Amino acid sequence: MSDQSNNNAVAGANVVEIDAVVIGAGFGGLRMLHELRGRGLRAQILEAAPDLGGTWYWNRYPGARTDSESWTYAYSFSTELQDEWDWSERFPTQDEVHRYLRHVADKFDLRKDIVFDTRVVSAVYEEETGRWLVTTEDGKRYHCQYLVTALGLLSLPYKPDFDGIDKFEGEWYVTGRWPRENVEFAGKRVAVIGTGATAVQAIPLIAQTAAQLTVFQRTPNYVLPARNYTLTDFERESIRASYDEIWRKARKHPFGYAFDRAGVTKKDVTPDEHRNILERGWETGGFRFIFETFDDITLDQEANEIASEFVREKIRTIVKDPDTADLLCPKDYPIVSKRPPLGHFYYEAFNRDNVSLIDVSSTPITEITAGGVRVGDDEYSADVIVFATGFDAGTGAYNHIDIRGRGGQTLREKWAEGPRTHLGISVDGFPNMFMVSGPQSPFGNIPVVVEGTVEWIGDAIGHLRMNELDTIEPTAESVESWWQLLQDYINATLLPRGRHSWFLGANIPGKPRGVLFFFGGVGTYRKTCQAAADGGYDGFTIESIHSHRRRAMCTSQLIGGTQ
Repeated sequence: MSDQSNNNAVAGANVVEIDAVVIGAGFGGLRMLHELRGRGLRAQILEAAPDLGGTWYWNRYPGARTDSESWTYAYSFSTELQDEWDWSERFPTQDEVHRYLRHVADKFDLRKDIVFDTRVVSAVYEEETGRWLVTTEDGKRYHCQYLVTALGLLSLPYKPDFDGIDKFEGEWYVTGRWPRENVEFAGKRVAVIGTGATAVQAIPLIAQTAAQLTVFQRTPNYVLPARNYTLTDFERESIRASYDEIWRKARKHPFGYAFDRAGVTKKDVTPDEHRNILERGWETGGFRFIFETFDDITLDQEANEIASEFVREKIRTIVKDPDTADLLCPKDYPIVSKRPPLGHFYYEAFNRDNVSLIDVSSTPITEITAGGVRVGDDEYSADVIVFATGFDAGTGAYNHIDIRGRGGQTLREKWAEGPRTHLGISVDGFPNMFMVSGPQSPFGNIPVVVEGTVEWIGDAIGHLRMNELDTIEPTAESVESWWQLLQDYINATLLPRGRHSWFLGANIPGKPRGVLFFFGGVGTYRKTCQAAADGGYDGFTIESIHSHRRRAMCTSQLIGGTQ
């Protein structure tokens, strides 16, 4: 069938004609919908889940909560929203974050433009019309000028394909797809596979009721104490009064937090002063241990090793059994080269009589048996298995949608050797496709990253509409330059030395290794994006469909004339 026949078929079919389709109703998708509406566009979100929330809908495992402080894990676009919402804790639970997002959706009447239980299977760019045809699993189709993916950086759980899992006679769960109904651990033998951020949160709670908890660890983490606490009315009032300054700091901070830079490096202090500053950071808790102690922890190997050994000493102090403590100590990679989780009495859980730790770094899990987990020749009995094995970060969710750009090229083909983007927002060959927190955007406090990106996308679409232009697309040269910039930034740090780090896709067997995130800092990123916009969208090709057709026709005639 010709392209023209395809277009006629689309026009005559039952297709929803709309300005923009947003895929995903998490933090990014909700904010994007609000932005598009405010600019007068007809937009809809397509969401696979039965409710909004994205990560905060699916990740309802025991202990799930933010690792960002509540007052910055929120939207900044509405003063009224800030003034009326009360956070209860420093690090809110999954349920509280989910309630917050539902409150936002209700307050701004977003639900009427969200289609739930709708999984997108394909999105195809039509060069003739300059529009996208989006198809869902149930056969519905949407025809739009702008396609926005808000799929999330950590939205596709990774469950290793262990042999024998179908034979397991007990219950098994994946933390990233936790059931809505209550899961009972009381009196049961529980196996938790993995010791990443989700496992670190779940293990202390599961240990409280399980008859026996066996934790299988491949790579130990540097787990920082969260030091969570309940917010008082006085603290909430102070936060509200300080929001302008909070957001000013967060937008400039390398990782999007409202933290003051330490202003100190290893060379500025004596060994005793160094120790005292680290102690203060440990007691303050959270990521402040990294960002408010020394500015060179991620850059200088010696400064990093001092901080790394400090954490190892804390582990040995907390965990009573020396052998268990030694297994829990990371020894062969620098702190922060993998994303450090925040713990809520994580190490203390290993002092319980009903908790044991199994090292699978040298002897991996052989199979899942009918009665439990086999490691080498040893079998560990379990009634329940919890797979806390992380996510296929950055690109995973994109690989599950058939996205096709110019010439029918798929995004999977385009990214066969790793993602290539410009600004982590767009891809050459895929006009008018925008990514919110896409691969190669900053890694940091997601709401702060999201809002900057959404505003940039809104401005870009506004620029097109105001100037009666149809498409925007990065040049191949700008994509290549962005890729090189990512290499330069990460190679200036200690981050490439992380073991099995999802920063580089190294946690997924067979996944191309590459830089998945921008590590030049959230503040730097915002300035870079703004500079591109201020320069007339430097690095992008912007045109009308009619001029593109005329150019293609002239090229065709020229080629025909030379034959």
